[in-house]
Amino acid sequence: MKAHELRDLTVAELTTRKKEEEEAVLKLRFNRAIAGQVENPAKYRLHKREIARINTVITEKAGS
Repeated sequence: MKAHELRDLTVAELTTRKKEEEEAVLKLRFNRAIAGQVENPAKYRLHKREIARINTVITEKAGS
């Protein structure tokens, strides 16, 4: 999701979305620990970036 699309969401929706992304990262980390490898390691980075975008938008909304 793009940053401008995230700005249209409420803080509660952003928090929920952030939780979902963090769960996805945990699943990827867990699978890597168990299986020793992940089928698509780029997904880890994409989820981390999405969390960073969400945190940025939450901070912007808190300052307004």
